[in-house]
Amino acid sequence: MQQGPTWKELLAGGEPLLLPCAHDALSARLIERAGFRAYSIGGYALVGARHALPDIGLVAYGEMSAGVRDIMAGSRLPVLIDGDDGYGDVKNVVHTVAGYEAMGASAIFIEDQRAPKRCGHMAGKSVIETEAMARKLRAAVAARRSTDLFIIARTDARAVHGLDEALRRAEVYLNAGADGLFIEAPQSVEELARVGQSFQGVPQLANMLVGGGRTPILPPAELARLGFAMLAYPTSLIFAVAHAMEKTLAELREGRLASAEQTLSFEQFKHITGLAHWGEIEQRFDATP
Repeated sequence: MQQGPTWKELLAGGEPLLLPCAHDALSARLIERAGFRAYSIGGYALVGARHALPDIGLVAYGEMSAGVRDIMAGSRLPVLIDGDDGYGDVKNVVHTVAGYEAMGASAIFIEDQRAPKRCGHMAGKSVIETEAMARKLRAAVAARRSTDLFIIARTDARAVHGLDEALRRAEVYLNAGADGLFIEAPQSVEELARVGQSFQGVPQLANMLVGGGRTPILPPAELARLGFAMLAYPTSLIFAVAHAMEKTLAELREGRLASAEQTLSFEQFKHITGLAHWGEIEQRFDATP
């Protein structure tokens, strides 16, 4: 189970909540060691790292929740989980929310894409009817056992119907009980500003997809000034890891090894993975009399 402050307590701190996205337990551990207050688990990075697949609806709740459980084992930090479209109708949403809350999730977002969903910065998206999404959100709110579970409504309507429709939907989703909003993929600084100013007092998430997303990448202070309380970085780690692995493998193919300055040491990695902790347990309980 996750420990620490609730999501609302984190947001009450005044500083924007930076949310690097973990794709495995090791990355979750490193996020905690780096001093972040919370993190996120997104479908794009999880599906890419665990299954080597694109985020286009090929992986459902059973596989996703198994990956989420493994990642959460690597960190005690509060975590925001990508609940995709809830993996079906209202009963599937209830099952998804209940499952992730039982795992110890601090927050979850549900989106209004039509299945099969896809990464919010890919072409070819479509969205369900507004009222159908509102029913999903009402079901999600009713399913949680504690109001400490922070439910964020995500709309992908910007790419399909334009920003005006995305903002209209966000208002409906708030009225359905959502605690926060995630209007995916604004396409300019002006659109980011309009989104941030449209729901003052409501915690909003900005998705900074580094590496080629549709939304401009802005510094945290600027996004906070525009009105965003949560800043997600879904690709920063997974892209850096994949790049480093490809570079290292290319060098190995050429018979070259990375220098000490380019990699961790054996001792450093033992420390990260907690070898001393497990050695202490072994000595304490498994010592021969």
